[in-house]
Formats: sequence, C-alpha cells, structure tokens
Amino acid sequence: MTHGLRILKRQRAVDLALARRFLDVPVANVSDCMARMTAGGARLRPMHAGGRMAGPALTVKARPGDNLMVHKALMLAQPGDVIVVDAGGDLTNALIGEIMVGDAVLKRLGGIVINGAIRDADELRRLNFPVFAAGITHRGPYKDGPGEINVPIAIDGMVIHPGDLVIGDGDGLLCVPFDDVEALLRAAQQKQAVEAHMVAGIADGSYDRSWVDATLTRLGCHIES
Repeated sequence: MTHGLRILKRQRAVDLALARRFLDVPVANVSDCMARMTAGGARLRPMHAGGRMAGPALTVKARPGDNLMVHKALMLAQPGDVIVVDAGGDLTNALIGEIMVGDAVLKRLGGIVINGAIRDADELRRLNFPVFAAGITHRGPYKDGPGEINVPIAIDGMVIHPGDLVIGDGDGLLCVPFDDVEALLRAAQQKQAVEAHMVAGIADGSYDRSWVDATLTRLGCHIES
C-alpha cells in the first residue's frame, strides 16, 4: 500500500438520522459536554450565509494547494456526508469554489470543511450550502496529488476519523467521535434545556447568581466593603 496516495473504504459512519438531530443543538452546548477540550480552531469559519451543519465525515488528506483528492471525494460521497479536508491550513491556493460546491448541493451532501482556502466567496454565500474554511483566495488549485481518502486527519489538534460526526455553526466546527455520538446528544440536549431555563430566569428577574460570590469566597478573593 502506498502511503500518501491511497483511497480507503470507510468502515463505519454515524447514522444520518442521528447526525441530523444535532442540527437542533448549538455546537457550543456539545463542546461544553466534551469538557471544552476539542475544537477545529478559530481559523475555520463558515463561508455560507448561515445555518448549522451535521453529518458523517468523509476525510481527505490533501497536499496544500492541490484538490485532486477532493474531486475524488465528491465522487465517493453519499447524501448527508460532510467532506472534511486537511490541506495543512495553507491559504495560497483555493481548493474549492462555486463549481465543486454546486456539485455537492446536487449530491445532497451535508457540507464541506476545508483546512485551507476557498474561492468564489460571493457565490458560496448565495448557494448557502454549509462550507467551513480557513480563508479565501482567488488563486486556483493544482490537481496532481498526492493525497489520501478515508484516513484519520487532524485539524488544530482535533482528530477526525472517517465516519465520525462533524458539526458546525456560527461558532465554528467540532468533531464528535463515533462511539460517543448518542451519549453526547443526550447530554447536549439536557444542557440546552438548562440554558433555556437560565435565559427565562434572566428575562423574568429570577436568575440566581449567588454562585458567583460563593466561588469568590472559596478562592479567597478580597472584596472591599
């Protein structure tokens, strides 16, 4: 097997119906339930007009500036899949634009993540298909490889295995490990309910912030009277 130039079969993938239940949960709530230890990095921002993303990962490891394997991933992806590309974060050349995103829309994919650059930014906002990327440039890509599909990748320390759940919204991107998806959905839904109660308490003046002074006392904070 040639490392650096290979296309593997995805052995498992989070159930699409389960993945789509995360569309009703803010990424921040899921992140809190993962102890705030995992993130795709602040550079990865939504390039579409708005809306959440959730789907099983089809992973791509690409040479910076080259999108050969991204094209192949578009050929392999199933409806609902999120193509996640680690291109080293390089912003010299765009890896996708209007044409490739249009193809993803027709295939009813769940989204595209590029740890690198995109182009045709105005058109991508108009299409409003979930796209997350690290930047924008008008310079196009090369198509020579090498690259790998369905291998573990990492973005800013966040490891993504093929078939893991990938979610995103205006706060950024998060990978939920395959084995933890159901438990984290339940935990995030519970946290969302707690926060809704807090918001309602702020609105009606009943929200209790006594924990703030209790924490300061525990820490030994000096407060002048």
